[in-house]
Amino acid sequence: MPISHTAAKSLWKDRRIAIIGGGPGGLTLALILQKYDIPATVYEREAFDPNQERGGSLDIHDDSGQFALKEAGLFEQFQALARYEGEDFRLLDQHGNVFMDEVADDDHDGDRPEIDRGTLCDLLLNALDPNRIRYGYKLLQAVPTQNGKHELQFENGQTETVDLVVGADGAFSRVRRLVTEAAAEYAGLTMVELNVEAAAHPDLAAFNARGKLFALGEHKAILAQLNGDGRIKVYASFQADREWLDTCGIPFDQPEEAKRRLLTHFEGWYPMLLNYIRCAGDTLLPRRIYMLPVGLQWNRQAGVTLIGDAAHLMSPFAGEGVNLAMLDAMELALALVNNEELNAAIAAYEAKMYAYSSQSAAMSDSNLKLIFGEQAAVNLKAFFDDHLQMLQTQ
Repeated sequence: MPISHTAAKSLWKDRRIAIIGGGPGGLTLALILQKYDIPATVYEREAFDPNQERGGSLDIHDDSGQFALKEAGLFEQFQALARYEGEDFRLLDQHGNVFMDEVADDDHDGDRPEIDRGTLCDLLLNALDPNRIRYGYKLLQAVPTQNGKHELQFENGQTETVDLVVGADGAFSRVRRLVTEAAAEYAGLTMVELNVEAAAHPDLAAFNARGKLFALGEHKAILAQLNGDGRIKVYASFQADREWLDTCGIPFDQPEEAKRRLLTHFEGWYPMLLNYIRCAGDTLLPRRIYMLPVGLQWNRQAGVTLIGDAAHLMSPFAGEGVNLAMLDAMELALALVNNEELNAAIAAYEAKMYAYSSQSAAMSDSNLKLIFGEQAAVNLKAFFDDHLQMLQTQ
């Protein structure tokens, strides 16, 4: 039976919770625990909030990320900032043939509005007691001690002993090794992130429209999305061996030459699509995409658990990454509120998390194969049509 707010506050006043990682998942967890007067501290490796510089626009789903924002008491503030027009979606092949051109209904709010990652994290941080987050704390290792506690050893020389350590530290989590030997593996996909200033390139901005554009073909993709800061964030993506970035010879620190070489990788594509590369600014960020085994579970360990990418890293093609991290945060926080015994709370949370995250991970893996497979635009359009028909018959 769930315990009262007062009982939860009393139960946790002498226990210590450490959240490793200050991304959206870690901040959401800290904020919901704050709501219930449960003490917890976020330890962020960077010396400042890094979220403005990481990632672009995020679509926040009504059945996951928005649930967490409601629990945190931030939903109305989120609605005021969210871009519902960002749900526009265009699907093309490499020749510029349009397969889908969806425009959000300005008279009705959709269920997956967009918000920039930095804006979302500012929203969370502004509501969080600044004493609940510490910057410049890079975790070296977490060492199990007596009674299920862990000693946290940080690069800055500090140590902390806590009752619960929550790994919210992403793809290459140092906390994950406490519960499983599973490690992030290369998913066979490489991306180069670029940015285009929309105002400086009105023709391309009009072509892109207000939301996302996917251009697919030849086991490659140009993925573009208008962000709230006026940039079009672009991902030139392709299947490649893991070593490709090391052997391709593209000098990513020399932007003009790097863009010229990258254009040859998309030779023959529709000219307007190539403008996403030609018109990009001077920062090119190459990255490999990693994933954990689909449906990963682990043997429960006392005093430790994982949320977000630390628990279920997947490719971005289910659109669930940040949403699952925030949903994890909410489910774990409520499990801690509603259970007197710490490890019972962990068990309750992990059982729920395994169920929904395994479905999303399987979808992500399937979508990755579809988007970079043969006749990708045709098959993705058919996928969306089938999904819409299924929803209409429910």
